[in-house]
Amino acid sequence: MRIGARYGRLVSCGALLLSILLWGQRAAQEDLFRFAILGDRTGEPQAGVYQQVWKEIAAEDPAFVVGVGDTIPGTRDENADAQWRQVDQLLMPYRRYALYLAPGNHDIWSAKSERLFRQHARGLHYSFDYGQAHFIILDNSRTDELSSEELAFLESDLKAHAAQPLKFVISHRPSWLFSVALQNPNFALHQLAKRYGVKYVIAGHVHQMMHFELEGVSYVSMASSGGHLRSSGAYDDGWLFAHALVEVEGTNITFEIREVAPPFGKGRITKLAEWGMRGLIQNRQPRTAAPR
Repeated sequence: MRIGARYGRLVSCGALLLSILLWGQRAAQEDLFRFAILGDRTGEPQAGVYQQVWKEIAAEDPAFVVGVGDTIPGTRDENADAQWRQVDQLLMPYRRYALYLAPGNHDIWSAKSERLFRQHARGLHYSFDYGQAHFIILDNSRTDELSSEELAFLESDLKAHAAQPLKFVISHRPSWLFSVALQNPNFALHQLAKRYGVKYVIAGHVHQMMHFELEGVSYVSMASSGGHLRSSGAYDDGWLFAHALVEVEGTNITFEIREVAPPFGKGRITKLAEWGMRGLIQNRQPRTAAPR
């Protein structure tokens, strides 16, 4: 009986040690993780680009994916259901990745389209944690500005998650664009971001890669992940098909812009800091991705 009891205690201690080691491994994995950010899929979608972007994201195997909106072409109620079914089919090979979508103006324009978005996404506005990071998705799909209701949700959510060391705010429209470009900090979103330590504010809608810094907050206009490229179409001006790959280690963040590979791009990789309000900052040399 004594031998059996000792053996039982050894087994219990071994199981406890294994549990502690596995817990430590999971904690370390969450302290070091990568996630991807998608730009707009639609707004005159270009055939094959979004699919190529997803193949490249899958090769990087991120913890999850965030989309800045305009996932379907939209605009007509009678087509919306079929368009969402098409997206579901397109994303079937990538179901292992949690996908967090912001609502875009091509996603929501009516009561019916709002119901469909709620069915196929996680809600109009919401938040989630991953490891030491907190992510807030806002809805400005039907207005250029963030409504008072959205700002109230943002403030309440930031207050409730003030202890999280890293915070990201994502919406579709860059409601902040003109104020930040003019280096004007006197708008509600920025004041909340500064008060609660938001590190990044990210949007889509314009399909152009731009980056701004204002009082310690990074504002990012994402490149397109399938919607047409406007204006000159020049890479240096921020017109490219791409996604972002963000690596988080502790409180350190590495934010890369990864251009799609041929035939839709050249697979160039740049750091976020290499981009400014007018596109690529001069005298920087983008790297080229290794063959995938």
